[in-house]
Amino acid sequence: MSSSHTRRDFMKNTGALGLGLVTLPSLVLEKRNNPGDANKKIVCIGGHPDDPESGCGGTLAKLRNAGHEVTIIYLTTGEAGIPGKSHDEAASIRRQEAINACKVLDAKPVFAGQIDGDTVCNNEWVTKMRQLIMNEKPDIVFTHWPLDAHKDHQVASLLTIQTWLREPQQFALYFFEVCTGEQSLIFHPTDYVDITGTQEQKKKAVYCHVSQDPPSIYACGHAAMEDFRGRELGVKAGEGFTRMSGKLQGGMVI
Repeated sequence: MSSSHTRRDFMKNTGALGLGLVTLPSLVLEKRNNPGDANKKIVCIGGHPDDPESGCGGTLAKLRNAGHEVTIIYLTTGEAGIPGKSHDEAASIRRQEAINACKVLDAKPVFAGQIDGDTVCNNEWVTKMRQLIMNEKPDIVFTHWPLDAHKDHQVASLLTIQTWLREPQQFALYFFEVCTGEQSLIFHPTDYVDITGTQEQKKKAVYCHVSQDPPSIYACGHAAMEDFRGRELGVKAGEGFTRMSGKLQGGMVI
C-alpha cells in the first residue's frame, strides 16, 4: 500500500476527513445523495476583499457546488489597499473585485462598512456583526484565526467570536489561515477539506482581485499551504481549519 493511501485511510478511520472531522464531507455527500435535503447556510467573514477567497475559497466553492448557500461578509472594502489611490477610489475598485470573485464562487457579497486599517472591536460593532451574521441564519461560519498578525484580521475574528459566544447553539465556527507563518501564527488545524476539485475555481476567484497582485498572494505561501494541507490529508490540495469548541456558561467558554 502506498504512503498516500495509508495517510488517506488513517484520516478516514480516525474521522479526520473534513470539517467537524466528518461534518463537511457528509454535508456535501448527503446533499448530493439526497436532493430533497434542506440547503445549509454558510457564512464567511474576512477582513478585506481577497481574504475569504485566499483563506477558504476552495471550501466555499465546494459547499456552493454541492447546493448550499454561501455568503461572504467583508469587514472592510480594502480602502487602504491600493497605493496612490484615495480611500474612495480604492474602495470602489476593491468592492467590484470582491463582487467579481463572489460571482466566480456563486456567493452573496455583504460589506460591513468598517475602514481598512482602522477597524474597531467595540460594543457597537459586536451588535452590528451579530446582526449581519444572524440575518443569514448560518449553519457554519468561517473567519480569520484570531492569532493573526494583521489587526483587521484580528478584529474580524473577534467580532465573529463574540457573535458565536452569544449564539453558541446556532452555528459551528471554524477559523481559516492566510499566509501561515507570516500572518496566521501558530495555526494547527483540527479539520481538513479536500479542495482538489475546486482548487482552480478558488484561484480564479483570488485572481479577480487584480489590484492586490494575485501572484503575490500565492507567493505569500498559499500554494504551499494548499499542497501541505493536501499532503496532511492524503490528497492533491487541501485547506486546514481550526474549530471553535466549548460552550457558553456563566459568561465563560468551558
